[in-house]
Amino acid sequence: MARRARAIMLQGTGSDVGKSLVVAALCRAWARQGLSVRPFKPQNMSNNAAATADGGEIGRAQALQARAAFVEPTVDMNPVLLKPQSERGSQIVVQGRVWDTADARDYQARKRLLLPKVMESFERLAAGCDLVVVEGAGSPAEINLRANDIANMGFARAAGVPVVLVGDIDRGGVIASLVGIHAVLDAQDRAMVAGFLINKFRGDPRLFDDGLTAIVRRTGWPSFGVLPFLKDAWRLPAEDAQALAGGGAAGGRAAGGLVVAVPLLPRIANFDDLDPLRAEPSVDLRIVRPGEPLPVADLVILPGSKTTIADLAAFRAEGWDVDLKAHVRRGGRVLGLCGGYQMLGRRIDDPDGREGPAGSVEGLGLLDVATVLAADKVVRPASGLSVADGQPFRGYEIHLGRTTGPDCARAPLRHDDGRPDGAASADGRVRGVYVHGLLADDRQRDRWLRWAGGAGATATFDAGVEEALDAIAAAVADALDLSGLLAVAQH
Repeated sequence: MARRARAIMLQGTGSDVGKSLVVAALCRAWARQGLSVRPFKPQNMSNNAAATADGGEIGRAQALQARAAFVEPTVDMNPVLLKPQSERGSQIVVQGRVWDTADARDYQARKRLLLPKVMESFERLAAGCDLVVVEGAGSPAEINLRANDIANMGFARAAGVPVVLVGDIDRGGVIASLVGIHAVLDAQDRAMVAGFLINKFRGDPRLFDDGLTAIVRRTGWPSFGVLPFLKDAWRLPAEDAQALAGGGAAGGRAAGGLVVAVPLLPRIANFDDLDPLRAEPSVDLRIVRPGEPLPVADLVILPGSKTTIADLAAFRAEGWDVDLKAHVRRGGRVLGLCGGYQMLGRRIDDPDGREGPAGSVEGLGLLDVATVLAADKVVRPASGLSVADGQPFRGYEIHLGRTTGPDCARAPLRHDDGRPDGAASADGRVRGVYVHGLLADDRQRDRWLRWAGGAGATATFDAGVEEALDAIAAAVADALDLSGLLAVAQH
């Protein structure tokens, strides 16, 4: 029988309590101690995806956690990925490949079919390392979703993995959250909980000693510590597009610098493309929310989209198409990334109804290209050179669609296998590419910022991510009982 690694699972008192970040920090901290560590999330919901080396896709957070553990991401680290396409429906990706689409009600009924795939991926990971750090989704307090659960206690019990609850004190009510979870869980689920930790504490953690005592007294669960608010977290990719909704949270750091405006599309995807710009001290990154006009800017970026046609309709409904054409008339630059690139063309054809009713829609007409949403989805790492100056690039592709037309003759990028990527207008001021992650490379970011009229790049983004991972790992090691957490991890 194959050896199985130890495993421990972090579940939250709610969404956005910092589970992903704590898992990344634990992966880095334990990897620094010499353990072979793997992250795992049974089910994720995010349009921020990463491409794996074998052509699959997983949640971007699990790719970051793999990086924290010093390993390459694999599809087994996130066997079920839900990619929202509407308010009620999602694309279901299983072990890296599109499996189906379903609305929320249908998916709840079908989850039991996916548990064998989840367990298969978990067992493969656990057979090849010392420790698996598992991240839950949402909260185990959502007992209305407990039947057929694969994301929290359903997985924990199936795999026999002990659970540590993460409470977010920054949002308030953390004592009630933890005590309330103890109250609503059934006896068998409650028995899976090995303890709790408090996240996002500001100030002197000793001020919460009485709070810890109250939680322990009411639940019987031990505390593994109080984690401070991690100030370096802003340097790491956010998993949830809600992090962009406040506008200023994503940028606005450099008054008087190069102004880069990005419309917040309803189904924005792979929005961590923007993180390198947020890190640049000379860039004023402005996330434009619904109801706001596109500001006067040097560069407008149309980001990736999970549903290009629907997001194009929303773009027009906001009047941003009129603003964008005025921006171009003023001499401004435009960069379309993946779905944003498709929107810039003359037409988008969806003959098989991949995104909704079959048909065609008119694009923004700023590039002389047209896109057909093909049946096969492109998911792969990407690398090559900039056509103009031979500057290397590295990133990934995740998209439906093939784009062709006269402006593709001026493709800005060429892949290592010789494929051109993207298109440019005759005057060179409007460009689009399919490659995500392009701006994370300091050299590429420098050339694109100079193309937009800026002073170029000064931040070392990739090195900054590594520094941030080391910093949060050090904070976790200082604040939490790592040996106690490791002791409860089960084989």
